[in-house]
Amino acid sequence: MSARRSQRGIALLTAIILVALATIIAAAVSWQSALHARRGIAVFTMTQSLAFAQLAEAYAGFILRQNRSKFPHDTNPTQDWAKPYGPTEVDAGTVLEGSIEDQAGKFNLNSLVNQPNPGGPLVVNNAAVSEFRVLLESLGIDVKYVARLIDWLDSDDQPTSLGGAEDSYYLAQDPPYRTLNMSLTSVSELLAMGMDRASYDKLRNLVTALPPDTKLNLCTAPGEVLDALAGQSSYALNPQQLAQQRQQFPCFPDVKTFMNGVTSLTPALKQALQAQVDVTSNYFRLRTWITIGTTRFTLYSLIEQDRSGQIRPILRTFGTE
Repeated sequence: MSARRSQRGIALLTAIILVALATIIAAAVSWQSALHARRGIAVFTMTQSLAFAQLAEAYAGFILRQNRSKFPHDTNPTQDWAKPYGPTEVDAGTVLEGSIEDQAGKFNLNSLVNQPNPGGPLVVNNAAVSEFRVLLESLGIDVKYVARLIDWLDSDDQPTSLGGAEDSYYLAQDPPYRTLNMSLTSVSELLAMGMDRASYDKLRNLVTALPPDTKLNLCTAPGEVLDALAGQSSYALNPQQLAQQRQQFPCFPDVKTFMNGVTSLTPALKQALQAQVDVTSNYFRLRTWITIGTTRFTLYSLIEQDRSGQIRPILRTFGTE
């Protein structure tokens, strides 16, 4: 009798184990199926958002071409390109927003080092170095980052000055890495140089990373950048007044007004400064927000507009500037 009970107990235990195994396997299969479905949805949503972002780029290109044909002589914040787009529902459950920002109206970090002769050596641009130093000082940021940026851009391996840093410094970090030794493609590379986040947040909306010879658009430049170039405090003292003047005069300051207001520079430096400024722009950043259901994507597109007005995106980044 006890043997039969033992056999029934073993059979029951075996059945319980089999049911448990079957449940575990079924749960694993269900979990993997759910993961595959979520991955598929994520890939589809990402592809869909990129398609809508490219639609935004095409629309931005249309706006910029129209603006160039209507206003060939200046690029200012009262024109149509500066007006935000959306939010607009472009498809069921999909909302699109966008804004265009002039990048030539910011201080160009790549201007600190240039190449006067094609194929020749890189040379430090002392005027731009001085302007960048003034900009950092006005924001209360450590000026050691001037030397750090020069060393990050130049092609040699010798620190520029006491505050500079070359490969020997960065290779000692964790993880180790090397200097760029070429022009920046993103202002976020300031963080790779060791700039603290608080300083970066103060600076990032005032600077850009464009070809070194790009001229500054006076019509859209912030007061802090205008003052850094002029070497004196003026436009940043009253931001509201600057905004009002730009509403009253479409392009303010123009080159003549700006140069007449510069009194602290020698004639030679004023002549060099005048060669740095303009009232038009060829580089714009399109920031696109795409909301699909409860998921939100952000695409940053750096757009170049050539002399003929044609548009091409030269850099895209998802989520980060």
